[in-house]
Amino acid sequence: MLNGKKVLIGITGGIAAYKICELIRMYKRQNAIVQVVCTPNALNFVTKLTLQNLSQNNVATDEFEIPDFKPEHIAYANDYDIFIIAPASANTISKLAAGICDNLLTSIACAFQKPIIIAPAMNTGMYENKIIQKNLKILKDIGYQILEPEDGFLACGTNGKGRLCDLNKIFDKTIEILNRDNFSNKHFQKKIVVTAGGTIEDIDPVRYISNYSSGKMGLAIADEAFKLGLEPVLITTKYIQRPYKVKEVKSALEMKSAVEQEFQKADYVVMAAAVADYRVKNKSEQKIKKSADDILMLELVKNPDILKALCSDKKHQIIVGFCAESENLENNALEKLKQKGCDFLIANDISRKDIGFNSDYNEVTVFDKFGNSTKLDRTGKNEIAKKILDIILK
Repeated sequence: MLNGKKVLIGITGGIAAYKICELIRMYKRQNAIVQVVCTPNALNFVTKLTLQNLSQNNVATDEFEIPDFKPEHIAYANDYDIFIIAPASANTISKLAAGICDNLLTSIACAFQKPIIIAPAMNTGMYENKIIQKNLKILKDIGYQILEPEDGFLACGTNGKGRLCDLNKIFDKTIEILNRDNFSNKHFQKKIVVTAGGTIEDIDPVRYISNYSSGKMGLAIADEAFKLGLEPVLITTKYIQRPYKVKEVKSALEMKSAVEQEFQKADYVVMAAAVADYRVKNKSEQKIKKSADDILMLELVKNPDILKALCSDKKHQIIVGFCAESENLENNALEKLKQKGCDFLIANDISRKDIGFNSDYNEVTVFDKFGNSTKLDRTGKNEIAKKILDIILK
């Protein structure tokens, strides 16, 4: 989704500068054109040669290198689609808030009329300083996108808030912004609801019934849908932060409620979660004490069939189900497809140890309601997700 997009990266003087090498690689993998601008102090933490090799562009540092009679800061401001300043030091943040233009990076920012992302990184005391917080608010109020730093161990030897945020947050925010107004994308503003993870059915306050689902496949589908310009809603049993809407649930009944709330306005529904077939009929509100008996009897009741209910209630939606099979994959999948009434069913072979549960890899067969099948050979789950979306969006 960044093919041909022109990304300007500003690096300021901070120990986290070395991390931006990987961010450059992330943009380049998406075929973006990357230009790096450094403050003089940034080059104390990362070399110009490294940045040039990764970006495949000269690194700009001097405000008065003026090619083709174009002022350097104006040329960059006009030519690039987005400006990412990371790590953003307290010094640079304060200059930007005050409109000070005493180096190439701050001069570009002052002239830049397109989106700017700021990712601060500094000592906790500096970050929490009221002046820095005030300056960040000034930048936020005028439209800068501020990605807050994270808590953790800092280079100064202390623990606290100040670590550069996860690079994926910067990357995802870039994609979100650059594709926000991409109305030519035929999938733009199409809503896709994706479920992920294994539901948890309480026995008592400390014990539960669940399964081995990691939620990675559903998450990959939501991530790739977001990159395609769709509007994902991820309903998951795992805590996750994403730039799109995420609802965290626990039990099958909670998942059913969350899906129903999103269903009517959905264009696509992908039920990748491993929903428990049964729940405890009378879960205990107190911890069940061990007794002298060797056997503990639990009475289970069947959970609602969320997928089947959605299929019977659908209007315009395309509904995709998942099934996990340990034998007779094709026959069992086709039978389930017929019973549920969904448009597609994606079958996983859980007897294999190199794919599926808790693995970063998968191999699936996609069946459609007409009986056609497409096998997707073993590869990373994000690649599988891309291929699944390619099939269902057609």
